[in-house]
Parts: sequence; structure tokens; C-alpha cells
Amino acid sequence: MALVLLTLGASVRSWGFLTSVLTGHHIESNGVSMHGTFNIGDKAVYPAQGVTEITGIETRDICGNQEIFYVLKVLDTEKKIMVPLSKVSSVGLREVIPTGEVIEVMNVLKERGHPVDTQTWNRRYRKYVEKIKTGSVYDVAEVLRDLYLTRYEKPLSCREREMLDMARRLLVKELSIASNTDEENVSTELEDIFALPEEEESQVA
Repeated sequence: MALVLLTLGASVRSWGFLTSVLTGHHIESNGVSMHGTFNIGDKAVYPAQGVTEITGIETRDICGNQEIFYVLKVLDTEKKIMVPLSKVSSVGLREVIPTGEVIEVMNVLKERGHPVDTQTWNRRYRKYVEKIKTGSVYDVAEVLRDLYLTRYEKPLSCREREMLDMARRLLVKELSIASNTDEENVSTELEDIFALPEEEESQVA
């Protein structure tokens, strides 16, 4: 399977329009070793792509220079990505949050009282894209929360609906791994958090 060699300022074409975050060149995979912050088999979160698994660590000749790369497999899509060790910090590759932070993320999702953004949908959308690109689980949670709450006030644009689905997918995967539970359980909890008042009343009844 081809790999995507990622560099800063590039753009990846997965998830359609939404992932114009990084681009890359396709190269073939081979070799395995261990080096640096992550080991083979570790889980790592890549901004706008989600939870990945480190499947290899390889050395490549790039313009005459030896560069060490992490080989990542995106768990949701099976896409493979190569990230230079020298770019790990700048591209935002990070560990999955610890179990103790799951409740903090849930608290962000439960926050209410934030005014609905009255900007045009495309300006709101650009703001959400910038948050997703940070790779922060808290930023992703804010995007999901704000889109859900906006949806209850007015219809979302097509791209906003895609963004909501993307934020939900990113969050469900990481929270399920962090809490060592099924994705279905996390999805159910999200549905409860964002249930409409009528739905909540019917559940109580």
C-alpha cells in the first residue's frame, strides 16, 4: 500500500473537502525499527486525521540527507502516513489523552451558555477548520459542541454538517481508546449530552 509522506504546509485529500490540511508525496513502505518518542505499536493522534498506530520507523534518503520517519496507520481509514521525526512537534503528533482527561473533555461538551455564532457559515467554517487543525482534543470537542448547539438554532450548511461528522468521528475514536470502551458506548453518551429537551423529557417519562 502506498504511503503519504507529510511535510509542513502540505494538504491531504482524505475526507474530501475537509482535510485540506496537509499534502504529500507517495512512497513505498519497507523496514521496521524503534526510535524516539513513540515505539512501534503505540497509538498517536495526528491532527485532522485522528488516532493512528505506529506501524514502523524507517530511514529514507531525502535530497541526499538521511531522515527518520514514523510510519502511521490511521485507524479509521487504514490510510498510511509517514512523518519525519524532526517534524513530530511542529505537525502536532501527540499521544492519546490519558483516561483521567476523558471527564474533562466531557465537561467541555456539556458546557452551555455560549452564544450562537452569528457570522456567515463560511466564516464559522473557517474557524472550525483552524480548531480541528490544532489536533487538540479540547478544540475538537468545542467544534462538536458548537455545531450541535448551532444546529438546534438554525440549519447547518453542507460543509458544517460534514465538519460535525468529522469532529464526532475524531472524538469518538480517541475517547473510546482513552477510556478503554466501545465506540458505541461513547456515541451513546454523546447522544445523551446533545439530546434535545423534548427527547430528554420523553426519556424521563
